[in-house]
Formats: sequence, C-alpha cells, structure tokens
Amino acid sequence: MKLRKYTIKMVALGAVLFGASACHDLLDEPKENTSFTEETDYTKTEDMILPLIGAYAEFNSRGWEDFPLMSVRGDDVNAGGLGDQQDFAEMDKFNYNKDFWMYNSTWQNLYADIFDTHSAMEQIELYKEFASNTAKADQYIAEAKVLRGWLLLQLSRVWGDVFITTSSDPSDLLVLDVASKDEVMQHLSDQMDEALPYLPALRPNERVDIPGGVTKYTALAIKALANQELKNYQGVADATSQIISSGKFSLEADFYNLFKIPGKLSSENLLELQASDFGQSSGDMVYYEFAALGPQGWSPKVKGADGGWGFYEPSLKWIKFMLDRGEETRLETSVLFTDRGIAEIKKDPKYTSLPAWISNTTPSGDVINDFSRAMFSSGKHYLPSDQLTPGRTRYGSNKNMIAIRYAEILLMHAEALVQGASSSAMTADAAVNTVRARAGLSNLSGVTLEQVMDEKFAELGMEWGIRYSDMVRLGKYDELSYEGRSFSEKLTFLPYPQNQVDLLPNLGAAQK
Repeated sequence: MKLRKYTIKMVALGAVLFGASACHDLLDEPKENTSFTEETDYTKTEDMILPLIGAYAEFNSRGWEDFPLMSVRGDDVNAGGLGDQQDFAEMDKFNYNKDFWMYNSTWQNLYADIFDTHSAMEQIELYKEFASNTAKADQYIAEAKVLRGWLLLQLSRVWGDVFITTSSDPSDLLVLDVASKDEVMQHLSDQMDEALPYLPALRPNERVDIPGGVTKYTALAIKALANQELKNYQGVADATSQIISSGKFSLEADFYNLFKIPGKLSSENLLELQASDFGQSSGDMVYYEFAALGPQGWSPKVKGADGGWGFYEPSLKWIKFMLDRGEETRLETSVLFTDRGIAEIKKDPKYTSLPAWISNTTPSGDVINDFSRAMFSSGKHYLPSDQLTPGRTRYGSNKNMIAIRYAEILLMHAEALVQGASSSAMTADAAVNTVRARAGLSNLSGVTLEQVMDEKFAELGMEWGIRYSDMVRLGKYDELSYEGRSFSEKLTFLPYPQNQVDLLPNLGAAQK
C-alpha cells in the first residue's frame, strides 16, 4: 500500500509507472505527464522538505513482490509458495515468462518511485529560487538522488539494460534509448559523486531531521555497489574505505535482534526501508508486507498473531552449507524450521544428527508448524509475535527492511582487496574476521577470494539477491545450477515485461 504523507498534489500517473497492488489489477493505458498544482506556494520555503518526505514515503512503501523477484534466483533461497504463483517458482528455476504479472508490477513500482524522486528534485529546485539558505535545498536534492540511485541499481541488476531517466515526465520513456548495464552503473557512480558534497557526514540513525534518512555514507555504499558491478575493485575499495575510516559504523552485537525491532535504525544500517505503526494498537500503518515471506502455519507465542503466505524459502543447499561450517548464530537467525524441513535435512546421512538448537520453536518462543507451501521460511524477515505492538496482529508489522548494512560494506571491501585493490583503511583479513567474530567463528589469515565469498554467502543469505549478483559477476554459474536447476549466462537477466515492450518502442528494439 502506497501512502503519501506530504501535501504537494500531483496528477495521477498511469500504467507505465504505477502498477497495481495485486496481480489481477494491472493498468494498460499510457502514462499521463506529471504536473504540479498551481496552489503550491514555493515562496514558503519552510515547506521545502515536503517533496523529499514524499519521496521517502514512496521509497519505503515497496510492493511485496519487488523483493522476492529481485532475490529468488540465488542458490541461498527458493521460491516456496508451492501451489500458488507457479511462474514465480519457474523463475526460480530460470524458466522466464515475460507475461508474468510480477515482472510488470516490479518494473512499474521501481520506475514509479524513480519518477517520484525526480519530481521531488524538481519541486525542491522551485523552492530553492526563494530560499535564503540554498544549502538545505542542495542536501534535499542530493538525498532524492541517492534514493533514485538505489532504485535504479535494483532495476539494472534484474533487467540489465534499462532507461536512465532525466526528469519526472514519464513520456520521456517513449523516446529514451536503453542504456547498457555498464552505462547505468557508471551513471550511478557519477551521480553519487555529485550528491556526496551536499550530504551530512552522519550515520542515518544520527539524523534528527529525518531519522534514518540517507547520508554521505549511504551514497558511498551505492557507489561501491555500482563499481562492484563494473568490476572496478579499486573504486569499491576507495568508497568502502571512506565508510570504514569514518569510524561511524559498527556491527550490531546481537545478530538475531538486528533483524527485529531492537535492530531498527541500528548503527550497522546504512539504508533501510522504514515501517511504523506509530506506537498505536490500531489505525494507520506504514509497512512492508512481510507476510509474503512468512510461514503459513505457526502457533505464535502471542495468540492471534497472523501467519504468512509461505513464499521465499531458504534453500537446503544454504542450510547444509551453514551446518558444514558449524554455524549457529547466523543459521538460527536466518531460518525458521518446520518439523518436515528438519526431517528433510536428516534424509541426508551426513546430517542425521543435528544440533539440539535446530527446532521448530524459535528463540522467541513461536512454533513454526508444518505447512504445504515450503519446508522453511526466512528468519531474517520474521518478527517474533511478542515484538508486535499490542493490538497489532499483521505478520511482521512495524519491522524495518534493511537494504544496506555495514557487514556487507566490510565484505565488499575484503573482496575488492583480494581482487587486487589497495586500501589503508582495513585489511581483508580484518574485515572478514570482524564479521566472523560476531558469528562466533575463529579468525582466518591470508583470506582468499573463495573464503570471502563463502563469508558473504553465510552473512548475507536471503538478502536482496546479493548472492545471485555475486555468482553472476564472478561467472560461477555452476553454483546457481543446483537442485535440478540449469543456469547459463544467457539467463542472467529477466526478459522485459511484455506490457512494457508493447508500450515503449525502444524497449522492444533493445530486446531484439
């Protein structure tokens, strides 16, 4: 559900941008141009923050389908959802259907929010003409640019060659040429360089004007991610070194609670999609629909708490990888086990004797019952029922969705160094061992690329398709060919949604 919390009114946008919230309600009319209402008084510069708040509101209110579509093709996670959304399960197996509603809806959701960020920037520019202090306007524009950067990064990771937008006018898509993925990533790196001088040198949780808002370090993280896609490892090292050397960030001591209410706006987080029920037992909420990722069947500690829909299942391959490493903290946090799932693990003679802590009862006391759609659910996207605001029952409500965290920065830094980059901020060994220490693992010395990627697999499993992007970038296609799947380079990107190809001539030409 998309909720606007600001007063600037805009003409409603049509099909090229705004997807519907359900698979049966997609629009097909061409997009109308964006316009600002004449009643907006841009001399009231105290209102200059409102367009930015609106951009944040849209950014935070992701459609539930966006995240699983971005993430499901890695070997860390399976589709789940057996018996529902068959094309989602087929996508997990690299069988793509360009007519599947999730493709079109995710494309629309991301571009809709990109155009919202352009609209915010344009409105702030109008306020800036009357502002006595233009520095604040420059900061707000830079923040919107960072939000746009993250959205465009996700689009290009999924579809490769995409449009680089330049204004809030959606009709531009009718004439824009599609940019290559490398061009998109270089554009993102350059855009973050443009934004950096105007952003506060704070952790997001240090901001008091917009708590959790983007900062200089969020922009540096997106710059590092873009350069990682370009395989410009010195660029990755340079950006991550600035984050590390700032001394601003640290790993949350409790890995389990990092992904729960105590981890909201943690000093580990550089970007998170924020949720709130405003501390009230009823009424409005801003939330991500975590139910899509949760178990269908459970006996919650707090009776009456809703269950999930049964999509998004940690893979047996990932679970066994973690067992082989002797992992407890990260495995227990990341997986919700059912009795059926535990029995499935034990079918392998290697795992007939499992640690006692592997149970269908979570550390918080919720019992995960067997359900038909999957054997496991994601613990990183689970909120214990006793952390729900009293009176609230919706699965995962009031839980933030972490998008970028310091552990990923450390491991990106380590990979860049073992790939040949240099840095005086931190050694690859120190970066990897910082992450391992929280997981209760011993130090490594002279880390190799394989060890760094194993650490990323363990630490970042089920998060934002990171594993899939890593394996594609490194050409490790055999890792993605698991449990009967067969992956090849030609399957890297999803086909463009057919609805968009029909609407946008240059998109159809690029597909050919």
